Amino acid sequence: MAASKRLVVSCLFLVLLFAQANSQGLKVGFYSKTCPQLEGIVKKVVFDAMNKAPTLGAPLLRMFFHDCFVRGCDGSVLLDKPNNQGEKSAVPNLSLRGFGIIDDSKAALEKVCPGIVSCSDILALVARDAMVALEGPSWEVETGRRDGRVSNINEVNLPSPFDNITKLISDFRSKGLNEKDLVILSGGHTIGMGHCPLLTNRLYNFTGKGDSDPSLDSEYAAKLRKKCKPTDTTTALEMDPGSFKTFDLSYFTLVAKRRGLFQSDAALLDNSKTRAYVLQQIRTHGSMFFNDFGVSMVKMGRTGVLTGKAGEIRKTCRSAN
Repeated sequence: MAASKRLVVSCLFLVLLFAQANSQGLKVGFYSKTCPQLEGIVKKVVFDAMNKAPTLGAPLLRMFFHDCFVRGCDGSVLLDKPNNQGEKSAVPNLSLRGFGIIDDSKAALEKVCPGIVSCSDILALVARDAMVALEGPSWEVETGRRDGRVSNINEVNLPSPFDNITKLISDFRSKGLNEKDLVILSGGHTIGMGHCPLLTNRLYNFTGKGDSDPSLDSEYAAKLRKKCKPTDTTTALEMDPGSFKTFDLSYFTLVAKRRGLFQSDAALLDNSKTRAYVLQQIRTHGSMFFNDFGVSMVKMGRTGVLTGKAGEIRKTCRSAN
């Protein structure tokens, strides 16, 4: 009887998830009839680019994250605005790269199915394919988003590398994401680079007394100080030393050893739920990490979407129609 009830609850949960996706107008295979070549075209563009520059993976993943956290997943981060007043000109977005991959994907699709596929959907697909190109997780991407027309530098208020756990949880909850999503998506720091200015305070003057952050392993802090001098504004550091080009589990091992690069990484140990998820990834050898990452990416990809007759399908991704 108990097993039967669990089955019913599970089925209801799946139905609710399906209904939620449908109510937003998103679904896997949205373009199956109108542009069946979509995923193959985008994948080829991404793989060709990643073969030449594999370090583009992390910026492309961040681009989708940064888009969804401002105005929802509407492609607003892609827009060029006069006088650099668009989202991409905000400080947190200056390190984003790979906009040309979005442009190339859009151009290729316009030749095959003009006016059909949104730039926001292309960005969602590119983020997934970039991870696959790094032998990372894959997931089925829900599509059906339409593009926003607004992009405002003053609206960019993203989770920060300097945030504590209370702020991080609050920011993620405001987007419908929970503590587990926070930990899993933070796992994206297994790839990519950080820069010294994001660490200067943590290494040299954390409480205003010339000290380092006590949550940072002292031996690791000493190594970082050799690479990052107080006035260094350019040096790049591997977020996951030794495997920053590989999507793997080592990020969580580093966090547990107090060797996460940013304050926001260390903060994952400051809450019982987030800490438990970090340790669970290590204990299970990351057996569920790839699957969990895909689930959280799909969930994030539903944030504030425009569907139906809202928004538009841009002709080019850098400008509204």
